[in-house]
Parts: sequence; C-alpha cells; structure tokens
Amino acid sequence: MKNIAVFCGSSAGRNSIYSKAAEELARLLAADSHTLITGGGWVGIMGVISDEMLLCGGSVIGVIPGFLVDKEVAHQSLSEMIVVESMHERKQKIEQLADGFIALPGGFGTLDEIFEMITWAQLAIHHKPCGILNINGYFDHLIEHIHQMVKEGFVDKRYLEMVIFESEPEILLKKMMIFTPPVIDKAEIALGK
Repeated sequence: MKNIAVFCGSSAGRNSIYSKAAEELARLLAADSHTLITGGGWVGIMGVISDEMLLCGGSVIGVIPGFLVDKEVAHQSLSEMIVVESMHERKQKIEQLADGFIALPGGFGTLDEIFEMITWAQLAIHHKPCGILNINGYFDHLIEHIHQMVKEGFVDKRYLEMVIFESEPEILLKKMMIFTPPVIDKAEIALGK
C-alpha cells in the first residue's frame, strides 16, 4: 500500500487527543513513505494531519470540490491539489487514488466517506482495506451498532472482515498492510448476502 486516504473531521473536536493521534498517524505514514490522500481542507483534524505529514517531509494529495475552494477552506501547501465538481466525484477520485482508507474522528461527512468505501468493498467495487481508528473510544457506539446490524441480519458477518477496528495508529497500519479481503461469491453480492 502506497497511498492512504484518511477521512476525518473538518473540526478539531473538543479533546486534543484526536489531533495528537492524527499527528502520530501522519508521522507513521511519512516514515514509511506513504502518500496521504485527504479531502484537501486546511481546517480541523484534516488540516492537522496534512500539516504534520508535510512537516515530516511526506506527500499529501488533496481532493476538494470547487465550492469548498470558493469558501476558502482549501489547504494552500499540499503536494498536489485536485479540484473536482462534487462531493460524490471527490469520493470517486479518492477511491481511485488510495490503496486503503482510514476514518479518524469526525462528523457526518467522515461517516459518509468511510461507509461508502466499506459499501463499495462489500459490492466488490474495490478490495482495499477500510480501517476505523477508534481514538479514545470515539467510535465505540458505532462499532456496537455495526455488530447490532450483523445480529439483526442486515449485514452478513463475513463483511465485518472488511473493516479493521483499532485504537492505536501503528497497529491499525500493520493490520492494513497484511489485509486480505474475504472471499465473497458474486451471486451472494447480487442477492445482498
């Protein structure tokens, strides 16, 4: 895996632990010569991880819709900035560029982005690892709900293998490096199993 997409908040949140974890992840990515793919903003945790990556000599590619550039939230110092038309096109471009995806704490946009990538993995549109970095228990309730979806029969248990849940950045990256997608029959995908 070379390019790692990180979905995260355009806010820093109320606890500095989230920004510190983002900085730690950036240092690990830079040390292993990964390229960071982000939403291209300078604000919140998105800005924190980009700034730390650049500070460590790493490469950062931003993918941002034009209307957000107009609102002046585009990061001005990234290695490369790709401006697209829409939020959907942004996700498509990030999926094309990335070899794996990580969600850090964030809001609705972060959940939308990581769940779209998980859904595309479920549909065999890609076979890339999707990780959720559960910093400070931020995603505990979400993880519990995902298990509830399995329990209630809305998500097949095998699809849980497509998502890596970890609380430490270094362990998450190691698990993503050795990720093997579960084997799902195309007929099962068509039937929603």
